[in-house]
Amino acid sequence: MTIRTRFAPSPTGLLHIGGARTALFNYLFARHYGGEFLLRIEDTDKARSTGQAVQVILDGLAWLGLQADAAPVFQSTREARHVEVAKELLANGRAYNCYCTADELREMREDAQAAGKPPRYNGYWRDRDPALAPAGISPAIRLKAPRGGETVIEDLVQGSVRVGNAELDDMIILRSDGSPTYLHAVVVDDHDMAISHVIRGDDHLTNTFRQAQIYQAMGWALPEFAHIPLIHGADGAKLSKRHGAVSILEFRDEGFLPEALCNYLLRLGWGHGDSEFLTRDEQIDLFTLEGVGRAASRMDYAKLTHLNGVWLRGADDARLTDEVTARLPTQCGVSASDEAQARILMLMPGLKERAKTLLDLTASAAFLARTAPLPFEPKADALLTPDSRAMLARLIPLLSASDFSAEGVDALLRDFATAEEKKLGQVAQPLRAALTGSTMSPGIDVTLAALGREESLKRLQAVV
Repeated sequence: MTIRTRFAPSPTGLLHIGGARTALFNYLFARHYGGEFLLRIEDTDKARSTGQAVQVILDGLAWLGLQADAAPVFQSTREARHVEVAKELLANGRAYNCYCTADELREMREDAQAAGKPPRYNGYWRDRDPALAPAGISPAIRLKAPRGGETVIEDLVQGSVRVGNAELDDMIILRSDGSPTYLHAVVVDDHDMAISHVIRGDDHLTNTFRQAQIYQAMGWALPEFAHIPLIHGADGAKLSKRHGAVSILEFRDEGFLPEALCNYLLRLGWGHGDSEFLTRDEQIDLFTLEGVGRAASRMDYAKLTHLNGVWLRGADDARLTDEVTARLPTQCGVSASDEAQARILMLMPGLKERAKTLLDLTASAAFLARTAPLPFEPKADALLTPDSRAMLARLIPLLSASDFSAEGVDALLRDFATAEEKKLGQVAQPLRAALTGSTMSPGIDVTLAALGREESLKRLQAVV
């Protein structure tokens, strides 16, 4: 059997963190078993589904590196097939026409609630002669669900789950306007796409009982089901905007690397011993559903940020330079020339050591793209006392004669500090403030080397 999974988001909003984890689990499961990962856009809610939302989903998956093995299937284009299956069930006696009006259905619900029962459809038209149908009423088609026994799902995460069929009413599969319902369309699509494993959030678990009845009515084999616990906020409440970023592209904009986010999401509800930092290849090699827990996960933004810092330190310097260059105009109001990009690349090994996000990294690299006179942070400005400026004035001619290699600058500064009867830090900190406008930077020797002779002296002259 070929393993085939699918991610099936609804384009009525943003691709949120829970959806991204579901996509990741489907992707890794398919790749682990050499199968296929497919994408289906469930856009049957025509009033709320938008092309912009579709693009956000596609952009988010592309950023995460979760490439589907075929072009997306749009559920709205398959309506004729959904109708065909509903009418086949009707013809086979596994479904029936229901002529109840909206008022009649509301009255049924009210009567049931008054009797202390769940507000379900009472099966009024299940066995009634269609010849008794009122004129001018377009019928809905309802599934003739079994009334006795149980529907049992052997879930690969939740275990054996069951419900008494008496608790399920005859669901509508085709509305009176001829449009298919979501639960019906999903079954038809999963069957036609030969989906072997349906891996989704456990908020869909109750839908599965109803969907299983459609499979059985059509004589189709059920796929394997795996319902993953949801992600909650740190307080245990349903994850929402008040907990922090929710949309995947928000995480991108806030400076997280996609590999760090995927690594974090994988470990959020799945485990393999003490493994914490896993590359994509390692994830594919290790991922199975046996490692998925049954309890809801809690989003920990501090842990994600820490993990992101680890991935940043291991990331390619050229890639990070491109990321910083792209963010500088909007984040810091400066653009990086070719010369500035070369400086950033040269200092990237030191810059990324202190950063936890790309926002941090961009902020710390901005001084390399600025021109004199620099803006000064208050702490940096406080270092540039009259005595410090006079000391820097004495240092300028010595630096002018330096070869501006990191090694040469380091030796020069040490000799200068000795001659001035100061500690090296008493020289380096005012010098750093003058060159960067801040009190933090990579080593002062490599900073001077990256800026180069002309730019360094220009910045020092501006201060002196």
